[in-house]
Amino acid sequence: MSRVLVTGASGWLGAAVTRDLVSAGHAVRTLQRRPSGVDGVEEVLASITRPDAVEHAVTGMDAVVHLAAKVSFAGAEADFVAVNIEGTRTLVRAAKRAGVRRFVFVSSPSVAHTGEAIMGADAQPAQPERARGPYARTKAAAEIAALGADAPGFAVVAVRPHVVWGPGDPQLVARIQERAATGRLPIVGSGAALVDSTYLDDAVSGIRAALDAAERVHGTVYVLTSGEPRPIAELIAGFCAAAGVAPPTRHVPAGAARVAGALVETVWRVRPGADEPPMTRFLAEQLSTAHWFDLRRTRRDLGWSPAVGVTEGLLRLAAHHAAHPG
Repeated sequence: MSRVLVTGASGWLGAAVTRDLVSAGHAVRTLQRRPSGVDGVEEVLASITRPDAVEHAVTGMDAVVHLAAKVSFAGAEADFVAVNIEGTRTLVRAAKRAGVRRFVFVSSPSVAHTGEAIMGADAQPAQPERARGPYARTKAAAEIAALGADAPGFAVVAVRPHVVWGPGDPQLVARIQERAATGRLPIVGSGAALVDSTYLDDAVSGIRAALDAAERVHGTVYVLTSGEPRPIAELIAGFCAAAGVAPPTRHVPAGAARVAGALVETVWRVRPGADEPPMTRFLAEQLSTAHWFDLRRTRRDLGWSPAVGVTEGLLRLAAHHAAHPG
């Protein structure tokens, strides 16, 4: 049993990771701004940007799993910097001072995505100067800062779960289903670009595997996916079918979507909407270019393999919607 701090436990993935650690017998403390809803944990309700709260949260901990982040397709760059970069640096410094021995930074493949297709690549170096959008840029800088702190007695490992989805997902799956149902979701480009994704349970088990292996594989980065790339239109159609929603059929050329995304970003900076923007340049690229990965090093080093996959995940998603209609 270890004493583990989880940041961002009120998020969908963070809560799932927290429940998994509790069920495995670890003593878990969480740090986030609102209650996580997870039983059996000690909660510190504060922002990752508050050094005093961070110092308190890491005291007495053996390990940290850092998921807290500002996640959005748009927003003020300064807000992303404060949470994603400065918050991570604050946490890393406090964790080292507190004697934490293992630190897992939960990152994103977007930190190394520069707009071009990714086909069968391993985890590439984070590139904050070339990453697309404020989230990816600041997560890239944060990943570099976290890994830069790796040292004897303080083992840091980064994992990049890609397109995490599953039952109860309030962001990706819910938005796709809602926008498809209201006719606001086009297929960008041909819809044939192959895309990797990660079912929730596999993302959780991959993060735990990284935590367990941290002192052996420290200083490294791993991508987590189902290992089953699918055409993006097929994956979206699967999410829609699980909820009984007709999939999108209207196509928008990729170039036109990028132009529209740039215009929407300009408008959003002046007058932000209540929800995520309908299109951004980053989103247009993600929906029209291939991004799938080589998991051989992840499997070998972490002793981990995805157990659910896309087909089984879609069956579970459909069962969830059948049990929770509406």
